[in-house]
Amino acid sequence: MTAFLVANLAPIMFGSMLLFLLIGYPVAFALAACGFGFGLIGIELGLLSPNLFQAIPDRVWSIMSNDTLLAIPFFTFMGLVLERSGMAEDLLDTIGQLFGPIRGGLAYAVIFVGALLAATTGVVAASVIAMGLISLPIMLRYGYDRRVASGVIAASGTLAQIIPPSLVLIVLADQLGRSVGDMYEGALYPSLILTGLYALFVFVVSVVKPEWVPALPLEARTLRGWRLVGKVLTSLVPPLVLVFLVLGTIFIGVATPTEGGAMGAVGALLLAISNRRLTFRMVVQALEQTAKLSAFCMFVLLGARVFSLTFYGINGHLWVESLLAGLPGGEVGFLIVVNILVFFLAFFLDYFELAFIIIPLLAPVADKLGIDLVWFGVLLGVNMQTSFMHPPFGFALFFLRSVAPNHPYVDKISGLKTAPVTSSQIYMGALPFVLIQVLMVALVIMFPGMVTHYKADHPQVDLDKVKIDIMAPAPAAPAFGDPAAAGASPFGAPAAPSFGAPAPSFGAPAPAPDLGASPTTPGASPFGSPAAPDFGAAPAAPATPAPPSGLPQPDFGASPAP
Repeated sequence: MTAFLVANLAPIMFGSMLLFLLIGYPVAFALAACGFGFGLIGIELGLLSPNLFQAIPDRVWSIMSNDTLLAIPFFTFMGLVLERSGMAEDLLDTIGQLFGPIRGGLAYAVIFVGALLAATTGVVAASVIAMGLISLPIMLRYGYDRRVASGVIAASGTLAQIIPPSLVLIVLADQLGRSVGDMYEGALYPSLILTGLYALFVFVVSVVKPEWVPALPLEARTLRGWRLVGKVLTSLVPPLVLVFLVLGTIFIGVATPTEGGAMGAVGALLLAISNRRLTFRMVVQALEQTAKLSAFCMFVLLGARVFSLTFYGINGHLWVESLLAGLPGGEVGFLIVVNILVFFLAFFLDYFELAFIIIPLLAPVADKLGIDLVWFGVLLGVNMQTSFMHPPFGFALFFLRSVAPNHPYVDKISGLKTAPVTSSQIYMGALPFVLIQVLMVALVIMFPGMVTHYKADHPQVDLDKVKIDIMAPAPAAPAFGDPAAAGASPFGAPAAPSFGAPAPSFGAPAPAPDLGASPTTPGASPFGSPAAPDFGAAPAAPATPAPPSGLPQPDFGASPAP
């Protein structure tokens, strides 16, 4: 039994952690409990040193002093303030009027506003709930199919997962050891393409089933002409300025992500003031929710560090590497298996849990295979977006269910009795968008350039052309008896004074010593060593060693005996 535990402690630990999560145990405590519990087992089995847990304070300090993670509360606060500032209502009303005359106009408006809210808030819950409260009653009022309306709202809200300044991209950048700015820049094109695919789906539906996405009737279009143009400008300019303030400064290198988040938080407060929605109660609620989310992230990360400390100590990373690096197909096989694994784990785990638990195990293998980690992070970010849309556990579906009508109600505008939205309709509406997200994963794998364009601004170094110049060593020191060396130091320094002469003044040039003169105390060394040699005299003949007893004295100057 002991031998079995020693050989399989890593897979047992990983399976136990998944079991704790599946039975509903809190994530942070499940990770920490597995780390401490299996750490003690490893110490008892002799696999780990008893000093293992002395590294935990250093791990905690590294988390609390991490500047990258400081961007999370800033962006969260910005999103929560914007959610309550009336920006979503103004945008949906204005863009709905703009696209209203065409089939699927309200759906296009939801997708566009969802992308804009994602670029300004970065919070999925805020986007889904805001659009569910505002757009869903309007779409139901004018005859939209409930499945299409539910799917469009839920999918558009999840764009906050991948469109910068996404919170999950910050966490991925931290776990992968890469720049948040590079992660944001790499995710920009895939997020815009994904938004375009959502709009393309609505267009196809409007052609195939036009009755599912009707245009707004004429009486519902209250804004026309220059009034509509003015309303569009006044509604779009403030959030677009905020987007540039946050993302533009990060992309051009003026601000770090943390500084961009701080400016975004200030900009959100200014927008709330301009809309006359800023109240003390709203700020307190936003701060409270920000503190809760930030504390949740910190506790999960602390638990993950305890788990990884023990898991790496028992060579669990080598076990994961041996499983994944030996897959058939090399890099492509690794990517296919990893994406399938993340896709199915997203049924049960939140994106924060996936980022803190799974990514640290996959990143070393991807790096060893030569995969660009920014591209790898964006790929997994697109994949983990499906965690919000998976029936029946997707969080975006739960958020929409909480605001969608579940009983028949009378519409306030039309006065007609309206049927509720069932959970099955929400789930069925989400399926096409899950397939679109999977298609986007395939496109990122097939066309990596849509992510790796971030390298264009980075200096490229060709390691094969790197030239290293090493200084040549100093010339060999001349012999002390060499007349050419008189007055010169054998170490290449300025001329050394005679040891018998007075010490020179370091503030003035030292006088040249008279090498032919006798020392002040003839035959005595100033350091108490044997008598100093006279450098000006001829070198003395070397002393001939005495021969061993009983042998004649050799005469090296005599002619050899015949």
